[in-house]
Amino acid sequence: MSKTKLPDALARRHLLDGNLDVNKARALADAYLEQDREIEAIDFLACADATDELKRLQKAAVERGDVFLMKLASAALDDEPDSQTWRDLASAATAKGRPRDAESAARLATVEG
Repeated sequence: MSKTKLPDALARRHLLDGNLDVNKARALADAYLEQDREIEAIDFLACADATDELKRLQKAAVERGDVFLMKLASAALDDEPDSQTWRDLASAATAKGRPRDAESAARLATVEG
């Protein structure tokens, strides 16, 4: 597979602020994902309307106990996780030794949307 040159932070911001072509957005998102740079891929996935991939990131966030990833993927989907999802994430975070994420997720589980 050919390598897509990844933009630096400023170039990324300019791309996202402009009228980015959906195919280019998806290609950039895929290039970030290939390098395990999920956080940087999220905005490009949103531009590409890659709902399935964003939902996959939400699921990965729960499995890893990663509050930050969950918040970003959910914001891109405009989909606030329910209390049970946050409780599941808190449990995973505890099991993975991520006490700050566990605490944040447990707190978010108590917030009604």
